[in-house]
Amino acid sequence: MPAYLLLLVAVLSRVVPHPDWLNFTAVGGALLYFGARRSWREMLAPLAALMATDYFLTVYSYHYAFHWQGYVTTWAWYLAAMALGQILLRARTTFVRVAAGALLGPTSFFVLSNYAVWAGSGMYPRTAGGLAACFAAAVPFYRNDLASTAIVAGLAFGVPVLVRRLSAAHQQQALAVK
Repeated sequence: MPAYLLLLVAVLSRVVPHPDWLNFTAVGGALLYFGARRSWREMLAPLAALMATDYFLTVYSYHYAFHWQGYVTTWAWYLAAMALGQILLRARTTFVRVAAGALLGPTSFFVLSNYAVWAGSGMYPRTAGGLAACFAAAVPFYRNDLASTAIVAGLAFGVPVLVRRLSAAHQQQALAVK
């Protein structure tokens, strides 16, 4: 159930109006968590929810025509982020593994999505300089994605551990008083 609640937070973090400079979404952290906590069969739900969110934002918020071909890279990354959670965090969740996921998730999206923009659109010349300009323009988004993924994944994986430790300490203290 927490994975689905976090998915809802991820969708809401995208559709609730916020300043452009904030660019803080729970998507990366939610996908890592979902992958770590749910089965492969259940991964269609977050994929469908995020695909629908992409459609909604494109058509109703940004007022552009929706072309699904422009989103294939993003949708593939959604699956890859959940796979990263499965591979890295399902069997054993540690601080180092969560930190690695919080770094690898946004970094892979940054590289994949910006390469796709450079290669598939006419926004940048298809030269090394054009690729560098494309990546440079995306650095502020990458910074915010790193921060939001680290915060969301840190809370999603860390709060249950903290609650268990506090509960165990409270039980030990209660036993010591008796």
